[in-house]
Amino acid sequence: MAAPSKSVLPRIESSYEKMTYLEKQVADFFLKNRQIVDFSAKGISARLTVSEATLSRFAQKCGFRGYREFIYLYEASLNQSEFYDTVTISSKQVLHTYQSLLTKSFALIDEDQISRVAEMISLSEQTIVCGKGSSGFAAREMAHRLTRIGEHIHAVFDGEMMPVQGLIRHEGECAIGMTLSGTSKEVIDFLQFAKKNGASTVLVTASYVEEQKEFCDEIVLVPSLQRLNQGNLISPQFPILVLIDMLYASLMEMDRGRKRFLHEQTLHIITGS
Repeated sequence: MAAPSKSVLPRIESSYEKMTYLEKQVADFFLKNRQIVDFSAKGISARLTVSEATLSRFAQKCGFRGYREFIYLYEASLNQSEFYDTVTISSKQVLHTYQSLLTKSFALIDEDQISRVAEMISLSEQTIVCGKGSSGFAAREMAHRLTRIGEHIHAVFDGEMMPVQGLIRHEGECAIGMTLSGTSKEVIDFLQFAKKNGASTVLVTASYVEEQKEFCDEIVLVPSLQRLNQGNLISPQFPILVLIDMLYASLMEMDRGRKRFLHEQTLHIITGS
């Protein structure tokens, strides 16, 4: 069976906030559209009353070389089964929402980046992972799982302590901040201080802006759905938990025998069996 085409929609969503007003008009059209129409630059330019240059800039902000590459992948993704409609409280819609998040995770995943972040964690003297609210729960889960395979990692979910933790980081350590919105001041301060002091820094977010590169060695994009951060139907931390599973798998591959042994030993201690 052929591998599914990666949807371009998550890349539009993650770049949305850095777009101009006209570029957002273009983004809104492609995010809402579900039909095959005349997607030529001339056709979309006339439909949306924007210049072809605007279409080119929009595509480049989404990470494509130009509009032609973008529209080629966009048309391919329309053939995939996507669930981007507003969800209801029915079990079927909840399952569709999870499927949509997994599809978006597939579209955003960068295997090389996952390997780089896993190596940062593995080589660091100590890793501190911070998050507030639902991201805080994910941070605790990450610390719990990776500690059991021998990684020196601690979670911080107290907002007041996050900047302090950033201030006391140093070279040879790793600082990971989790904020789906990308706007949590405490998490951003934590990363900025940690970067200034020489630590390796990783931001996990669903909202990318160019300025984040100034204080982040790696920016890991995770998917989101409309109103996902309100936790209306499913756990808001779910996309981060998927990422944690990927990091866990990558770390296990680095020294599988030793880490499997450590996991079994910690399980024995926890269960007493």
